[in-house]
Amino acid sequence: MAEIQVGQVAPEFTLPTQTGDTVSLADCKGKIVVLYFYPKDDTPGCTLEAKTFCSLAQEFERAGAVILGVSRDTVASHQKFAAKHELSGLTLLADTTSAVCDAYGVVKEKNMFGKKVLGIERTTFVIDRDGRIAKIYPKVKVDGHAEAVLAFVQSME
Repeated sequence: MAEIQVGQVAPEFTLPTQTGDTVSLADCKGKIVVLYFYPKDDTPGCTLEAKTFCSLAQEFERAGAVILGVSRDTVASHQKFAAKHELSGLTLLADTTSAVCDAYGVVKEKNMFGKKVLGIERTTFVIDRDGRIAKIYPKVKVDGHAEAVLAFVQSME
């Protein structure tokens, strides 16, 4: 599959949320979408990333953006994760079949404890109001990431 490029139409998706609702990319038309993929609920890096996005959620909202976090965890896992860390201001999407992760090309070979495994490479896509990829942040390092994404989103206004 070809790698996603800036300027192309973002792959459509519909996934269940931590509240049991569903969200489609089409539902977000007219808004900027911050679509971030993360490896696993309730792990240190993923928790810090989610909490940082939450702490900036109002600023993202003022800039006309919604924050969607995607992992291959279940809805139940997302519910526990969101409740435990009081995550508000973002929506967690359960991609249990990996279809959306695959469509966005974020499942990569990684080394875990000396073994090669397929896992989600922390990646963020900013999708413009017309549904096109505006920016891609591959191989994300959590520190300062949400702030950098916010600055980019604010520059889109």
